[in-house]
Amino acid sequence: MKTNPSIASVPKPEIGPEMKGADLVIECLAREGVDVVFAYPGGASMELHQSLAKSDKIRTILPRHEQGGGFAAEGYARSSGKVGVCMATSGPGATNLMTAIADAYMDSTPLVAITGQVKRAFIGKGAFQETDFFGMTLPVVKHSSLVMDIKDIPTIIKEAFMLARSGRPGPVIIDIPKDIQQEFCQPVFPQEIPVHVSQQPKMASDESLKIILDLISKAKQPVLYIGGGIVSAEASPDLKAFVESTQIPVASTLMGVGAFPESHPLSLKWFGMHGSVYGNWAVHQADVLIVLGARFDDRITGDVKKFAPKATIIHIDVDASEHNKNKIVDHPIVSDVKHALSRLNKLIKDLKFKAPDFTPWNSKIAEWKKEHPFSFDESKHIIPQAAIQALYEVTKGEAIITTGVGQHQMWAAQFYNFENPRSFISSLGLGSMGYGYPSAIGAKVANPDKEVIDIDGDGSFLMNVQELATAKVEKINAKAMILNNQHLGMVAQWEDRFYDSLRGHTLLGDPTNIGSPENIEALYPDFVAIANGFGVKARRVIKKEDLREAIEEMIAHDGPYLLDVIVPYTEHVMPMIPAGKTVNEMIIK
Repeated sequence: MKTNPSIASVPKPEIGPEMKGADLVIECLAREGVDVVFAYPGGASMELHQSLAKSDKIRTILPRHEQGGGFAAEGYARSSGKVGVCMATSGPGATNLMTAIADAYMDSTPLVAITGQVKRAFIGKGAFQETDFFGMTLPVVKHSSLVMDIKDIPTIIKEAFMLARSGRPGPVIIDIPKDIQQEFCQPVFPQEIPVHVSQQPKMASDESLKIILDLISKAKQPVLYIGGGIVSAEASPDLKAFVESTQIPVASTLMGVGAFPESHPLSLKWFGMHGSVYGNWAVHQADVLIVLGARFDDRITGDVKKFAPKATIIHIDVDASEHNKNKIVDHPIVSDVKHALSRLNKLIKDLKFKAPDFTPWNSKIAEWKKEHPFSFDESKHIIPQAAIQALYEVTKGEAIITTGVGQHQMWAAQFYNFENPRSFISSLGLGSMGYGYPSAIGAKVANPDKEVIDIDGDGSFLMNVQELATAKVEKINAKAMILNNQHLGMVAQWEDRFYDSLRGHTLLGDPTNIGSPENIEALYPDFVAIANGFGVKARRVIKKEDLREAIEEMIAHDGPYLLDVIVPYTEHVMPMIPAGKTVNEMIIK
C-alpha cells in the first residue's frame, strides 16, 4: 500500500485509562512539558481548576486579573522560548484575555490560551457569561478551537502547542464547554501530529543564498536589519558568526534587541522612530540591505516609499505573508532564518568567500556614533535616562528588563545595553500599557536565578497594579522601577511637539502638582502606600544623591520591590522621526 508522501510517518498513539475531561486537559498539558499555568477561575472553568489543584506536575499561578495572567504567560514565553499558558473562564474572563492574545499575535509570542465555555446546549443562546470566543479571536490567533467532542482533546492540545511554537510563533486558543470538562472517556494520546509538507517551515535554497553573497561582494555600504525572528529562531550565534565573517554592521528593531550584542563594534543598536541616529542614517544610506526576521513596521520605516531608497533589499522571513506587504523588496526569500544563516556561514566557508573591505563604511558609522550617541542633559532632578543608566551599572547589564509602554520603554532600550536575546521584553507591536509588571512576573517564574526588573511609567504600571498581590503571595521576586512623571509622557511629548502643548487629558497626577518633583505632598497616587498595602516593600526616591543607593536596596531585597523614582515631565525621547516622515526629518535635539 502506498503512503502519502506529503505526510510524515506518525508513531502509534497511546491509549490511556478512562478519565474526566478536565483531568484529560491537565494530563495533556503535562505531556507537552507545561510546568506552569497562569489561570484565573470562574464558573465555566472551575472543573479545570479542580484538576489543576490535584496536579503535582503543573504549578498554577493565580493572577489578580486575566489580562495580567495573559501578559505573565507572554513574559514567561518571551524570556524562555517555551510556550506560555494562560487560562480563564467564559464571557468576561475570556474577553479579559483578548489584549494579551492580540499582543502575542503582534509580537509572535508562542501562547496557548485555554478558556471555559458554557455547556454545549447553551452555546449561541445568550447564556450567562457566554461569548463567541472562538469567533472573536479569529483575527488575532494562529488557530482557534472550540472543543465539541471530549475525544478530540488530546489531538487539539497537541496541535495547539505545535502551532504555537512552529514557524512564526503565535497564540492559539482552546475553548472548552463545561459539560465536556465533566464528561468521561478513554483517551487516545497521539505521539505526534501529522504535518503536511505544505505546513513545514520553508528552507532557503543555496542558490537563493548565493545571490546574497554575490550582492555583498559588490556592496560598499551594506547593513543587516534584524528583527524578532532571530530571537524566535534561536539564531543569534549564527548571526554573530555571519557578521564577524562579513563585517557588515547590524541595526536591530526593538523586537530584535539583544539578538546581537550591543557592545559589539558592528552593533548599531536599534533604529526607527526613536532609535539611534547612526542606525537610521546607516540604513538610509545602505546600498545593500539584508532583512532577517523583521516585517518593515511603520515605526521602523516611517514613509515606507522613501525607506532605504538606495538599497537593493533582501528579505528573509519564515512568514511568506510578510513579503512585499509593507515594502516591495528585490529578493524575498521564504525560510527559517536560522537555516538561512547557518547555510550562509557554510557557503562562506566552502566557497572561501571573502567580503570586500568595508572599513571605510564602518569608519564612517563609527564617526556618527561619536557625534550622535544616545545622550541627555544633566539636571538638578533625577532624569529618567540617568535612572536607567544607573540601573544598568548596578546590575552590570545582566538583568532581564521588561517594560510598560511609553517614554520609559524607549529610554530603557536606549540606555540599558543588551548583550543577549530574551533579555528585553516589551509590548512592541500592539503597544499595550500595563504589560510591564505582569510580564516581569512571568519572566521571573521562567528564570528564577536571574534578576528581573520592570522599568515602567506611572500610567502604564497603574493599569495592572493588582499583580503586586500575585508577586507577593506567590513569592515571585520581580522588581519594578517606576519613572514617575505624573503624566502620560509619550502623548504629552507629542502634544508639546505637534499640538502647542495643549494637554488633552494626559495629566495623571493631582492637577495642583503638575508633575513638580518639589511638591512631594501632591504626588498622586502614593505608589509606596499601594505597594505596602499589598505587603510589598517599596521606596520613593526624589534626590539624585539617593538614587544609586535606592537601586542597590531594590536589587538586594529578597522579594518583590517597587521603587518609585520621581522624574520631571518635561523630558522628551530623542531622537525622533515624526510618524510618516523620513530620516531626513529626524529631530535630534
